[in-house]
Order: sequence, then C-alpha cells, then structure tokens
Amino acid sequence: MSIPELFRCPISLELFADPVTLSTGQTYDRASIEKWLGYGNSTCPVTMQRLHDKSLVPNHTLRHLIEQWFLTASIHGDGSVLMDPINSMDISLSELKRNLRLPSSTLTTKLETLRIIEVLSSESSIRQASLVQAGFFQLLLHVLFQAPVAHNAEVTELALDGVLNLLPSADLESLNMLRRESNLTQLVFLLDQSNVKIKTALCHLLDTIATCSATQELCLMLGRRQRVLQVLVSLLQHKSDAQASEAAVRAVCSLCSSEANRATAIREGAVDGLIAYLHPRSRNRSAARALATLELLLGLEIGKREMNRNPDAIVTLVKMVFRVPSDQGGSEHAVGSLLLVCCDSAKVRREAIDAGVLTKLLLLLQSQSSAQAKAKARALLKMLIPVIKKQVL
Repeated sequence: MSIPELFRCPISLELFADPVTLSTGQTYDRASIEKWLGYGNSTCPVTMQRLHDKSLVPNHTLRHLIEQWFLTASIHGDGSVLMDPINSMDISLSELKRNLRLPSSTLTTKLETLRIIEVLSSESSIRQASLVQAGFFQLLLHVLFQAPVAHNAEVTELALDGVLNLLPSADLESLNMLRRESNLTQLVFLLDQSNVKIKTALCHLLDTIATCSATQELCLMLGRRQRVLQVLVSLLQHKSDAQASEAAVRAVCSLCSSEANRATAIREGAVDGLIAYLHPRSRNRSAARALATLELLLGLEIGKREMNRNPDAIVTLVKMVFRVPSDQGGSEHAVGSLLLVCCDSAKVRREAIDAGVLTKLLLLLQSQSSAQAKAKARALLKMLIPVIKKQVL
C-alpha cells in the first residue's frame, strides 16, 4: 500500500517531514515551499493565487496524524507500506473527531481538521462509509448548525463539502436534526447571509432533503419558511454563476414536488424565477425539470395569475415547445403549461399564436416526441383553431 496522498507534499510528492500551511490554505513541506519562495515565486504552487502574506504556519494536526500513522506503518525503500489500515484509520479519525469536538480547539486546528476530512471524504466510497460509520456525518452537521464558528466562511464551506461528500453513504435520517428550531434558523441564516458558494452547496442539501422519504416533514417545514424560497428564487436568476442557478432550480423543483409547498413558492416568486431561468438566451441544463415544475405550479389559480402578469412568460414557453430535447420530457411540459394558461384566456391564446406556437406544434407532431407530448400538442391546436379562423375572417 502506498503512502496516503494526504501525507505527500504537492511539490516534492514525498512524505511530509515538516508540514506548513500558506495563507491560501494549502499545505506543503517546509523545505519544498521555502525553496519555491526562495526562487522568487510569489504565488501558491497549487492554486496559483498571489501571496500577499508569505508566512508559513505549522500544520500540527497533519503532523500529529502522520506521527500516529507511523505507529502502524512500516515504510520500505521503494515507498511501499506495510500497515494495519483499520487501526491506522481508527487512530487518525479519533484525533480528527477530538479536534472538532473540543471547545478549546483553535480556529486553525478546526480548519486543518476540516481540510483533512474534506480530502478523506472525497477519496472513495469505502472511505466515505468509514467516515459515516465513525460518526463524521452527524459531527459535521453539528459544526454547521449547532456549534457554528461565527462569521467564518471557510469553516462553513469545508464542513458543507464534507457533508455533501458523505451524503451517498449516510443515513439521511440524521438530517432531521434540522427540524429543531435553532438548527433550522441557522440553516436559513446561512442560506440568506453566506456567499454564493455556500448557498450553492446548501441548495444541494435542500434538494436531498426534499427528495428523501425520511425527511418529508423537514421538507414541509422548509417550504413554510418564506426566506428559504426567496433566496432560492433569487439564485434562479443568478446569471453570473451557472452552478448556483442550476443548484437552485433543482432545490426549487424538489421542494415543489410536495403539493403543500407550491402556493408558498408561487407567492415568493417561483413562477417568475423559473421563467427567468428558462429565458432563451440562458444556459439551462435543467430546463425539462423546470418546465415540469412550472406545469405543476400552473395547476393552481394563483400560479396562472402570476404567469399572466409576466410579460416574457408566453414567448419563453413557446420557444421551449420544440427547443428542449423531447426525450427529457421538456416539450411535453412546455405544451402542458401553455394548455393550462390558454384555456382561460383568449388574450393568452392570441399571444401564443403571435409568438409562433403553431409552427412549433406542427414540428413537434412530426418529431419523435412522446405520445403524451403529441396528445397535449393536438389538444392545444384544437383550442387555438377557432382563434386562427377569426383572425383569417
């Protein structure tokens, strides 16, 4: 077995002898980074960020883990290692847990520990399962929502990275700790006040909560929090960060899969947000899912009223009729949404015709689209024919 990647210097690729951390958060062996800086370099070798502070902070956590690892490992001249991986893992994980649990641990120690956990949790499914079994999923949730480090974005980012990495192996029942009022308040605060990276990660967490059968009561609690939906809707329209808008649309769609959340979502701007996300000039990888959710929201009268108030809504939907790949169901939901709003309004029917819906529907009927999509297209055509006849006459 080779030396763990975590214990190798990114410059020399050798086992750390004296690990030190730069202001960028990257750890190097002291001799290697001092040589790098001695050549006149003023950037971090891994991130290439310019170093305004070239001080080197000893990484005591990593050094201690390496020392403990040595207790159960025998390193040969060719770099191979004989070790007891279970005992080594136990020793290392105990140290990491202690660093996160102890109130006396410094911010530097917590950051070092969280960086190590983030690396370990991204290595393999086996490593993830080991971390979950050792209680790290609950511990990271505790760090995020029960014992947060005030105003420290890096702690939050690293803890969230670890949580998201461990989700596939975790018992999601643990997320119900967020049903406690104080924890839920902290989640809403982070979603509202944090940077875009943290908000994006929280969107992924909300998506998981809303789609898991074990956390449906929590999903309903989130749906009743107006500020949650307000922030998600604003992220839907975040044109400068595609990852944020994609994560937000998945979270909104998942929350709206619960019928009880739909009216609140509409009142907080979900219809306008989804239309903005679907704008033809936008990149929208989750367009089919957004259209499916829009069709659900239009099943409520309040949803139709919001749609009718949006000047871009009908034109956007018409463009989606034959723009979205039919195998994803997007065309079907675009036509279905048009059906719902056209049935109550002659004005909307005329607007759809003026936007070119007839050509789109005819192309759809000649395509390889699903039977459901074609059935909805025929129903919409039948609804529009009287309007067309009046225009001709």
